[in-house]
Amino acid sequence: MKQALLVDDNASQLLMREMVLRRGAIECHAASSPRGALALMRTEVGRLNIGVVITDHLMPAMTGAEFVRQLREFNQEVPVIVISGLPEADAEYDGLNVIFRMKPIEPEDLILLVRRVLEWAEPHQASA
Repeated sequence: MKQALLVDDNASQLLMREMVLRRGAIECHAASSPRGALALMRTEVGRLNIGVVITDHLMPAMTGAEFVRQLREFNQEVPVIVISGLPEADAEYDGLNVIFRMKPIEPEDLILLVRRVLEWAEPHQASA
């Protein structure tokens, strides 16, 4: 199964989500900045192994929406889950093909959502 890429500038949130996903037997990479995540997604590892990107919305150097726009410039297929505490942020992702979830998201809910997306993405990305 493909892996998840977590993107969050908050180190404790990043570590917590990584621990949750690993507890759910989901392999993942972590990026503490959108720029780092974009760099990884441009590599062979990113192209071949990442099956879902999970990002925060509010980050200092680049918002989640800006990150997704830049990601979509070179990767239209990878599913993206945005997690935010701002309900109005959902509108910023119109047309970017993301799954938007509000904080807090329960660990079990995050695991189930990521598993579903990875299971869906596996055959779709393989044929792309």
